[in-house]
Amino acid sequence: MSTELTGFTTTARLFHWLVACLVLLMIAAGLTMVQQGLPRPVQNSLYVFHKNTGVIILFIMLARLIYRLRNPYPPLPEMPALQRLAAEANHIALYVLIFMMPLSGYIRVRAGRYPIEWIDKLGLPILIPKSKPLEEVAQAIHYYCAMILIAAILMHIGAALYHGIWRRDGLLGRVWPPVQR
Repeated sequence: MSTELTGFTTTARLFHWLVACLVLLMIAAGLTMVQQGLPRPVQNSLYVFHKNTGVIILFIMLARLIYRLRNPYPPLPEMPALQRLAAEANHIALYVLIFMMPLSGYIRVRAGRYPIEWIDKLGLPILIPKSKPLEEVAQAIHYYCAMILIAAILMHIGAALYHGIWRRDGLLGRVWPPVQR
């Protein structure tokens, strides 16, 4: 197999790494903020960060999706059919889950009538009715999507390391470094 693969544009790479960094921070904050015994000021700060950054990720992902639809990604290199299917399924899952997380989080927070500080400062209306059952369903969706997202991220990182370290087939160089050479 050739090591000369078409890489992603700098814009696509920056979207990838910006979202990756924010999502990893969100996972850390989300898993930490729900721990028993955490000092309340720390917990409150993590909740504020988590809610507001979730909204930011949603808007970045909308821009990323628009960019991707207008600028298709380079095709995957030759690989076994099952590996290609796994890669494509994982990428779709990552996109869907990274959209589901802020949407379910927003519904959960708004149905519970909790603030989203940055949105509230803009004076935007609350679009979700107050509803304990809706809040609970959205919270469950948020939790289960988070667990699936963590698994999908681990598979994505594992595949990247497999191609970058074990196979050395140039696939990792399509998205790394963040700025195209």
